[in-house]
Amino acid sequence: MRKTAFISHEKCFWHFGGNYALLAPVGGLVQPMVSGGLPEAPETKRRLKNLIEVTGLDQDLEMVVGTSATWEDLERVHPKTYLEQFKTLSDNGGGELGLRTPFGPGAFEIAMLSAGMVIQAVEGVAKGEYDNAYALSRPPGHHCLPDWPNGFCLLANVAVAVEKAISEGWAKKVVVLDWDVHHGNGTEAIFYDRPDVMTISIHQDRCYPQDTGAVEDRGTGAGLGANMNIPLPPGCGHNTYIDATERLIAPAIQAFNPDLVIIACGFDAGGFDPLARMMCSAETFREMTKRIMDITDGKMVAAHEGGYSELYVPFCGHAMLEQMSGSKIRAEDPLLQRINGQQPDARVEAFHSELIREMADQLL
Repeated sequence: MRKTAFISHEKCFWHFGGNYALLAPVGGLVQPMVSGGLPEAPETKRRLKNLIEVTGLDQDLEMVVGTSATWEDLERVHPKTYLEQFKTLSDNGGGELGLRTPFGPGAFEIAMLSAGMVIQAVEGVAKGEYDNAYALSRPPGHHCLPDWPNGFCLLANVAVAVEKAISEGWAKKVVVLDWDVHHGNGTEAIFYDRPDVMTISIHQDRCYPQDTGAVEDRGTGAGLGANMNIPLPPGCGHNTYIDATERLIAPAIQAFNPDLVIIACGFDAGGFDPLARMMCSAETFREMTKRIMDITDGKMVAAHEGGYSELYVPFCGHAMLEQMSGSKIRAEDPLLQRINGQQPDARVEAFHSELIREMADQLL
């Protein structure tokens, strides 16, 4: 058993978006949805925490109550003007900044809490209090630019935690591995010219955002080579993700030799997600986690990002936490047989394997 922290806070479930129907603002011919606004809703995360408690996995974890980031923490990434604008709108009932980032009253403080939980996870692992840690952060953060939030992300949670770690001397070199199915454009942009932070994003090609995430984007200046994008075609499943982990991600991390690896952890590459077209299972995330732990001696941090299937996200997260903690408690994937029966055929997988080989030749 490892000492694995699971950091959460009830208030993060209280964040809510505006008057949307899936991705479209309500109005004109767009009718409101009975289930409510944006797909970034609290239930995926709440049900993960519920599942952990129902199976008893929480007994094998260090259950930690989240605390907020400070204004100083946020200003290492976000300009004061943006933070003041965000807080003013939040204090006056909510609003929307950027693209698809509506929020209600009190959202600024909730977003500070979400970023703070990632800082807690990083500090705890860096100082040896935990072997690894999982922050159930919400709202997510990997699409957020310093002064322009988008894609449900209001503060750059992982970037804020990385800057805190470096400024406090907890780590000198950090890898951010983003396996959310959407490109981690915000984190990439923040560290694009930095040699001390390597950003790796494996994502569905041109899913979101549609104009970022190209394999040719390697960083700039002193950061050239410290950014890696692995854009995959729709329909990739378990074998392709494991292949990419073994042939691209693990060698890149080992070559960079970081003090800490942070996983920007989305489960929207799961086969039942409404916002992507990948075919991963809970076992995929378990196996990817194992391979990262194998090269980090189990030392890593996970920060929750996307994943929009209320049914399936909890099983993916549970599998990852089983692996992180070494617990023998299992939550059987109720859809594993179905996903396995829909994996790409041999011809398609051979195409995916060749694509990864070509990327390895280009990137490593």
